[in-house]
Amino acid sequence: MSPRSASVNEELRRRSKERLLQAAVELVSEHGFEATTLGDIADRAGSARGLVSYYFPGKRQLVQSAVHRLMHRTLEEALEREPRTGDGRERMARAIDAILGLARDRPVLMRQHMAGLLQAEGFVTCPEQRRLAELLRDTVARHGSRDVDSDYPMLRALLMGAVYAALVPGVPMPVAVLRAELFKRYRLDWELGVPPETGASGGSGERDLSRFFATGAEPERDPLGQ
Repeated sequence: MSPRSASVNEELRRRSKERLLQAAVELVSEHGFEATTLGDIADRAGSARGLVSYYFPGKRQLVQSAVHRLMHRTLEEALEREPRTGDGRERMARAIDAILGLARDRPVLMRQHMAGLLQAEGFVTCPEQRRLAELLRDTVARHGSRDVDSDYPMLRALLMGAVYAALVPGVPMPVAVLRAELFKRYRLDWELGVPPETGASGGSGERDLSRFFATGAEPERDPLGQ
């Protein structure tokens, strides 16, 4: 058998990593962070267990990357859905609804994510987190910010605070109340974005998340060539 080309190996590595990200989101959503092991994730992904440590330093880093992937793809989808618009107020409303929608639709996953951010390592810098930051910065800029470097961290902090408030065990705040406060701050009309009374989800409540993880249809092969 002739050796695989570099491009084929690269594609296999990409698909393997995508499967691990998707499996991490699914399992933590179903069972929580502590009850999910790296072995569980590898098994769900159909990957060799050694490949997890090849791509990620540990479970916390893998799960954060996976959640940031879900967040940035959910946000991206909300911002670009039809009818597409460049209106800064509508895009800010869609961004707020997308993040709050994830808190409402995937409470276990987002609660575990927030808890992970409070650990010593905090944010894990990765391509998924950087893409999420790019989308939020662009949203702030299109909304009319004159100082994106200051206004982007404030939006991020407000969204994180709202997600935390929506997920506090025993005393969660209603998403509609949190939405109203954020809309008031950014001077957004209630009917923008995805108002709660429409019954639509601003986040990603679907069980099938495959569209967010481009795993391809080919069977798994060892990307390390072993």
